[in-house]
Amino acid sequence: MFDFHVIDGKTVGEIIAGGRGHVTDRVREAYLAHHAGEFTNPPSGFLRFPDKPDCRIIALPARLGGEYGIAGLKWVSSFPPNIAANLPRASAVLLLNDGTTGYPFACIEAAQISAARTAASAAIAAEALSQKRAADRVAVIGAGVIARTIIDFLADGKWTIGRIDIHDRQDEYAALLAAHAGTAHGYDAAVAGTLGEAVHGASIIIFATTATEPHVTDPAIFRAGQLILNISLRDLAPEIILGAHNVVDAVEHCLTANTSPHLAVQKYGHREFINGTLAEALLGNLRLDHDRPIIFSPFGLGVLDLMVGWHVYREAVALRRTHPVPSFFGQTQRWDASVDIVK
Repeated sequence: MFDFHVIDGKTVGEIIAGGRGHVTDRVREAYLAHHAGEFTNPPSGFLRFPDKPDCRIIALPARLGGEYGIAGLKWVSSFPPNIAANLPRASAVLLLNDGTTGYPFACIEAAQISAARTAASAAIAAEALSQKRAADRVAVIGAGVIARTIIDFLADGKWTIGRIDIHDRQDEYAALLAAHAGTAHGYDAAVAGTLGEAVHGASIIIFATTATEPHVTDPAIFRAGQLILNISLRDLAPEIILGAHNVVDAVEHCLTANTSPHLAVQKYGHREFINGTLAEALLGNLRLDHDRPIIFSPFGLGVLDLMVGWHVYREAVALRRTHPVPSFFGQTQRWDASVDIVK
């Protein structure tokens, strides 16, 4: 009952890489269950650093009810200056708690869980909003861990892609991602010198940058019918949001923290530009015309991390790949008659 397990990053990575389809299924399941009200997903908490305005640590609590009976918290940091030292921008842990006693029972390395649920979300949205698993051209803006993981999930989902154009402020990172897309998955991938070159003619555009405020401001850069996966959430100016069809993962969550949709609400005073949620699209209840660009902005729900973390935990236990900590809790009885003397 009071076992506590630590699951390291090597194990997490191998479980995810060996079962991306299972991860995608769990994320889709989480979206639908969240839509049905079966999960609890409170607002995320942001810890900011006055001397480092582009850095933050986010707490994402969540609860899985019904057959799961667990709760959890992802504690994820985003420190963009890490990139200059060739360190990943994000690091994270996920705590899982028993829904009956409240006791935590696992601590899991979660940067890979975070990347995997984000990539699975992107792949699910790409299929649901385009109604296919094929694209003549895909543009990827930003060449970090998230972009690489999205390409991995698209490949695992058997996406047919004619060409991938990759743009990053650092050409060497774009070249590394292009090489990965080609070597690992056989995609024709190349470096695009400018953002405009990358997005021109692309049917799907993926933003996976470290931007903290909009840098894409001209609505004319996009054309009607293009699908824009606004994964990094803050690249697009309010004018672009207003001129597009918009799909989010959860409306109230996405309209916080100065995301592009949040900035649009602040500027225009309404949210009428939001057409619906990804869950509605998955259920067939959302139909969008192709008379303007379609933008998917996923804030990132804690229930997705919890669902993927629960999947990783069960796989790790079955494979005996956890690190048990038998005496993690100092006291597991309120009163111990052999020790405590009640007067």
